[in-house]
Order: sequence, then C-alpha cells, then structure tokens
Amino acid sequence: MAEKTGYRAEAKFLLISPSKVRRVADNIRRKSYADAVALLDVLPHKGAKLLRKVVKSAAANALYRNKSLDEDMLYIRELLVNEGPRMKRMWLRGRGRADMLLKRMSHITVVVDEISKAGA
Repeated sequence: MAEKTGYRAEAKFLLISPSKVRRVADNIRRKSYADAVALLDVLPHKGAKLLRKVVKSAAANALYRNKSLDEDMLYIRELLVNEGPRMKRMWLRGRGRADMLLKRMSHITVVVDEISKAGA
C-alpha cells in the first residue's frame, strides 16, 4: 500500500513573483510548525504573510483530520512555490510604442506531517 503523504494545503493565483516567495520559503523548509509560524510572524515580507496563511491552513487540515495530533507534533515536510500564469498588460511608451508588462503569479503548496514519521 502507498505510504501516507501528510496533510496539504494549496494557495493558487497569488499576485506575487515566485522568486520573492522562495527567498522566504527557503528559511522555513523542514522546520517544526511552531518555529515556522514564529519566523513568518516576524518577517516583514509580503511572501511571509502569504506563506503563513498556507502553513496555518495545512496545520488546520492536519488537526481536523487527526484529532490525536498536537501542533507541537507537526513539521513542514514539503514546501513548493511554483510559477502560475502571467498577467500581461500593455505599458504605453513614448512615440506611440508599447511594452509588455508581466505580472507574475505564484502557486504555493505546503505539506505538513508528524515529527515521529520524520525518523522513519
């Protein structure tokens, strides 16, 4: 049988560049849930606020599905920041010219799991 893959949460079509979210995501990968949320509360980046919401959602999914879990038993097993579709806008320039303005989007996926499974 397939091994259980943890508890997941996704946020899609976030209007922020993936590279800006990845610099924050690299700081909380493979950390405990409590440490990750404490770090995300302190960081001033927009990506930290968005990541915090997704991490809390994944933890809420875990605690709802498994009543015997505690927040201290959770850690961030997997954290993916993928690129979403790009919004394209025309940016008018001088002499009747135009440039393309790309507004990048991100998809964030967080998987939390029990700490006891980390060693197994």
